[in-house]
Amino acid sequence: MTKIAMTTPLVEMDGDEMTRVIWQMIKDELITPYVDLKTEYYDLGLEHREATGDQVTIDSAEATKRLGVAVKCATITPNAARVEEYNLSQMWKSPNGTIRALLDGTVFRAPIVVKGIEPYVRTWQKPITIARHAYGDIYKNTELRIPGPGKVELVYTPADGGDELRATVHDFDGAGIAQGIHNLDASIESFARASFEYALATGQDLWFASKDTISKTYDHRFKDIFQEIFDADYRERFDAAGIEYFYTLIDDAVARVIRSEGGFIWACKNYDGDVMSDMLSTAFGSLAMMTSVLVSPKGYYEYEAAHGTVQRHYYKHLAGEKTSTNSVATIFAWTGALRKRGELDGLDDLVAFADRLEKATVDTIEAGEMTGDLAAITTLTDVKRLDTLEFIKAIASRM
Repeated sequence: MTKIAMTTPLVEMDGDEMTRVIWQMIKDELITPYVDLKTEYYDLGLEHREATGDQVTIDSAEATKRLGVAVKCATITPNAARVEEYNLSQMWKSPNGTIRALLDGTVFRAPIVVKGIEPYVRTWQKPITIARHAYGDIYKNTELRIPGPGKVELVYTPADGGDELRATVHDFDGAGIAQGIHNLDASIESFARASFEYALATGQDLWFASKDTISKTYDHRFKDIFQEIFDADYRERFDAAGIEYFYTLIDDAVARVIRSEGGFIWACKNYDGDVMSDMLSTAFGSLAMMTSVLVSPKGYYEYEAAHGTVQRHYYKHLAGEKTSTNSVATIFAWTGALRKRGELDGLDDLVAFADRLEKATVDTIEAGEMTGDLAAITTLTDVKRLDTLEFIKAIASRM
């Protein structure tokens, strides 16, 4: 058959461990047989990030600015154990954090809902979408190990030579730890506008939550910017659309989410969104059953799987053992990127292909053919538990 044509390449960001293995399987079995795939390839595997001093991560983000659409495999954010395991020269920062800081924007994550995988929270009847701010906070922090007694301060030195501002963080009487975090009004404004626009586009209520009662400057700034932009530019549009913007404290939001029926967008600061998106995806079925896309106000899109590199399965794979690793989120990262590329380039066949691949994936699960994580929680009967490659081939058979 004639393969579906592409005109502009995608930025392809390869990753680590079991998700890297799955990445190649998806390309070989589900995409390249049907699509004349064009990508600009960047290897974000930990070894190559080490070899390039992490320049490859920066290069991949710059390529995304140039080409507009990227698809990213899961990658390792090294801790002390990973530094020793991979003999790293330093503890490289999260590649996701680096890319998001360069692209700005908001990460939207929503569960992939299929029949037979019921939410653990019995009140949830509709998907809940997380809108995660993708800049700053602890993902762009500076940290110190405090060796002994002394004072840690925040110091602001104006560029125009004006008076410094100082605030004491803590007077240490012994060893401890300290960190500094920051954010930008411009980035928070982009986050707010992206969230409001997404709510209007999908016809869903928007919730936003922070901890402004405790963080009376930092978190309160988020609350104020959201409210100012809503009042100035979105209140009338929300009223006309019949949807609501709602602010509450993050702990109250968690309680309300658990009691809700779903069907809304929950905007969260960077760390809150990181944690709550994993909670939601697991409660809806599996960490591997969630879409994730970074939407930049400048028109860049980066699609990814919202889970980790599945280290335990990778070690089994290296030992020659069978694994049953769920590839759905990674498949949907590819379909999201291909669909967006098709939409931007006016390629209807590419958009339709992405739709068919997603349908084939859902149909496979709903027919009772699934990986072990789903087989353990499904309400379907006569389920066939498939290994990693068998599941991908079962999807391919439906294509």
